[in-house]
Amino acid sequence: MKFLGLIPARGGSKSIPHKNIVDLSGKPLLSYTIEAAQGSRHLDRVILSTDDAEIAEVGRSYGVEIPFMRPEELARDDTPSIEVVAHILDWLKENESWQPEAVVLLQPTSPLRTAVHIDEAVDLFVAKKADTVVSVIEVPHRFSPYSIMQLEDGYLRDFWTEDVEFDRYRRQEMPKLYARNGPAILVTKTDVILDSNSFYGSKVIPYIMREEVSIDIDNYHDLELASAIIENPVK
Repeated sequence: MKFLGLIPARGGSKSIPHKNIVDLSGKPLLSYTIEAAQGSRHLDRVILSTDDAEIAEVGRSYGVEIPFMRPEELARDDTPSIEVVAHILDWLKENESWQPEAVVLLQPTSPLRTAVHIDEAVDLFVAKKADTVVSVIEVPHRFSPYSIMQLEDGYLRDFWTEDVEFDRYRRQEMPKLYARNGPAILVTKTDVILDSNSFYGSKVIPYIMREEVSIDIDNYHDLELASAIIENPVK
């Protein structure tokens, strides 16, 4: 199978200006994802999709491919990622007669995801004959919908009110739940993307990652936490 590694990095960002190239431990945030993708043994091509000249300059300095600049209409705050990916697939087919069997979407806001993680997710995709593999983390029991509460008329009430077949106040009895960690990695068949306009086919397999490598940079606190982990790695 041919795998396209795709890094979407538009210029607009509200929480951190120019977030995708903000400094993280002496390197632009984007560089961590580029290097992870380049280190993968599975990705046939790695392409950066951006509408921003500064981001493109950083990307080129790290050797990533940028076949074209993303059109303005695909770089708005509310532009669905699926439209960005479908546009690139169409462009590659029309201009280069090239199309991968699967796309590996790699958000630049996941700097602790490595080439090893990418390859393990792709290996899982192939071994399980999946439509989609998505990276997830196990939801801590204190954040389970069976545990959380909500405010109603100024009073805390249980969010989950339906009967369940286990003691939802005992951590040991709660079912394991999973949440996407960005996602840091999303592997999807090209046919699923183009035929159903979705990243998720009928057979979705989880790639479970540890919490400490699943940081998704959204604010300055996330940057500080990621920097601390990078500069003081667990041995």
